[in-house]
Amino acid sequence: MKNIDSRTHVRGESVYLDDIPLIRGTLFGAAFGSPVAHGVIKKLDLSAAEAMPGVVKLFTYKDVTGENQIGGIIPDEPLLAEQHVHYCGMPIVFVVAESDEIARAAVRKITVDIDPLPVITDPREAQAKGELIVKPRTHKLGDTTMAWAQCTHIFEGRTETNGQEHLYIETQGAYAVPQENNGIKLYSSTQGPTAVQRAVSRSVGLAMHQIDVDVTRLGGGFGGKEDQANMWAALCALAAHVLRKPVKYSLHRMEDMAMTGKRHPYSSDFKIGLDDDLKIIAYEATFYQNAGAAADLSPAVLERTLFHCTNTYFIPNVTATAYSCRTHLPPNTAFRGFGGPQGMFVIEAAIAKAAEELGIEASVIQAKNLNKTGDEFAYGQHAVSEAHACWNKAVELYQLETIRTQIDAFNSNTSLYRKGLALMPICFGISFTNTRMNQARALVHVYTDGSVGVSTGAVEMGQGVNTKMLQVAAHVLSIRPERVKLQTTSTYRIANTSPSAASATADLNGKAVELACAEIINRLKVVAAGEFQTSAEAVTLKDEWVFVNGNRTDWNWNRLVMEAFMKRVSLSEHAHYATPEIHYDASREKGHPFAYHVYGTAIVEVTVDCLRGTYEMDAVNVVHDFGVSMNPLIDRGQIEGGIVQGLGWMTMEEVVYDKAGRLRSNALSTYKVPDIYSVPKEIAIEPLKTEQDNLAIFRSKAVGEPPLMYGIGAYFALRNAIRAFNPTANIPFDAPMTPEKVLMALYDKNANNRTVTSSTSSYSKQLPS
Repeated sequence: MKNIDSRTHVRGESVYLDDIPLIRGTLFGAAFGSPVAHGVIKKLDLSAAEAMPGVVKLFTYKDVTGENQIGGIIPDEPLLAEQHVHYCGMPIVFVVAESDEIARAAVRKITVDIDPLPVITDPREAQAKGELIVKPRTHKLGDTTMAWAQCTHIFEGRTETNGQEHLYIETQGAYAVPQENNGIKLYSSTQGPTAVQRAVSRSVGLAMHQIDVDVTRLGGGFGGKEDQANMWAALCALAAHVLRKPVKYSLHRMEDMAMTGKRHPYSSDFKIGLDDDLKIIAYEATFYQNAGAAADLSPAVLERTLFHCTNTYFIPNVTATAYSCRTHLPPNTAFRGFGGPQGMFVIEAAIAKAAEELGIEASVIQAKNLNKTGDEFAYGQHAVSEAHACWNKAVELYQLETIRTQIDAFNSNTSLYRKGLALMPICFGISFTNTRMNQARALVHVYTDGSVGVSTGAVEMGQGVNTKMLQVAAHVLSIRPERVKLQTTSTYRIANTSPSAASATADLNGKAVELACAEIINRLKVVAAGEFQTSAEAVTLKDEWVFVNGNRTDWNWNRLVMEAFMKRVSLSEHAHYATPEIHYDASREKGHPFAYHVYGTAIVEVTVDCLRGTYEMDAVNVVHDFGVSMNPLIDRGQIEGGIVQGLGWMTMEEVVYDKAGRLRSNALSTYKVPDIYSVPKEIAIEPLKTEQDNLAIFRSKAVGEPPLMYGIGAYFALRNAIRAFNPTANIPFDAPMTPEKVLMALYDKNANNRTVTSSTSSYSKQLPS
């Protein structure tokens, strides 16, 4: 079944925030952000802005009608700055005017005098000064202190992973409409309607039942709208509440890039020990997370880094410690993978370091240490593993040894280019690691004409979740998909939702839809059983017909529904689903936090132009643990998109802040994202077909986040290509691997002298004898 939104998307009919018809009298907002990263506000001059025709009101923290606070996990983030500013772009004033143009012009009239304070942008510096968001956390398995004596080979190193801009097509925004009796209808571009409802309730000073957050769809999210949508919604709601007028604010692209958080940069240290057989005996890692100026979701992201710090490998002795460091950057936030990719990069770097020092392929170490069913993770859960199955199938299916032979031949016969290869196995846990968030509800109505309306807490943001919810309802009710309509996501219909995140949206909400539809079917069977004088167990529904003891009757779906209505049987159900089995005790750092794990292996091939430092992605060939895919077309699209986004993070997407905390990569002219020319020439995706039961909806495993980690393989493939040209190159484990970094590594001064000469007709490389 194809995506149910595809027709309206290509016809330009899909409704996003900016497509909602405006109510007469709507006002427009714009935020004035701090021009400096850290300081004390001495004077704020609003007079010129207030005097502009068309300006209705300028809001400061003094105008907040509730609590001037939107922090979720930790209350450390003001809605509007008070005396201190903590990052460039921190909102100080919210301007409301009769037009968008007037509001933005008024922002430029505001002046502020700020006494600067020291600016911290480096998480290691923040940790050294005790600037931590939360206490450090440590995961342990075995005893690394004793285990080093068992290691024949011990290697240490340092890694850096940069941030990543979400760059959703639709920027952050909200539209708040006052309702009678002090209510607010709030259209928000958010992955977390309840999070927005809660933040607005707190900052405006209204009860949650007075705030209806309604979301039709998002133009992308990737985690960036899980928590950070709260601020813009709260500002619009505050203004609408005070002025009793509708207020809308959609951020300009450069505003969005400058004022919102990114994927967390990490600076990390590792120490790895192997025995004679190349088994990893001990592993220690220390992670310094750059959280930015406020907590946002950083503590939860930090936790998932620890959960994934050994990736798909079994290591009997592990000590991993993570610090969430407060710096003077915009609060960093959720991003596809949610800390997991940062943890995985470090263990892969440690393995690459060991392999390079030992003069072997990293894949030799990788293959020897893949986890198997029953192996324990450092957090206490035991693996139900498909690691070896994915690895072995990838090696065989894509003919790894043939690829190696071809690459060796290519590298031996060309002077200006080098190919590189890397394998990237993954193991990614699926669930919110905060156990209480693993719950969902669904409301299903069967109407008397046989059509069906479905409401869930899932937010459609391009991942196809509405299509999957429709499939669940149509399958359980055994009716044509055309009979089912997915309603908008509304906090009035479905309360207390978890955000659409953690790759768990389809599982949680799909299970709730399944339960609701199954309950309605049970009632309908009782109705049919009474008519045909049989038991409910003898009644089945198939393709919109009623069957008794396997024989089709003359009752179709419509007749059954109408008969149930006539007998006053409820045709609606509100179901609740909570993931069983999962639990976690943070005081012990042990538990069973994931419903299941997704496994996979990618073989990544690249070609580097050794004259220019540029490169091409030749192929990403994947064996992925789908489970039993509900919708192969949607799942493949998600995997392809995740791979390309991961490649972007690892190769070209370089977030640059200067020492004063100002974002320098603040536009698409200075921040490079993958385009059509950056996509690998070949992406092959082969499902690992398994019949193993799991807690996923219809045994269809999550595909939202896990594929992004395949992109990590590109970094190590590029590294191998560089070393094929310059075996003695000193290449820091510093991602992204931009062309500039590639070029510097190709001609690293520590290497033997190499010269490259060129002419208009040919290039030649002169190597030392």
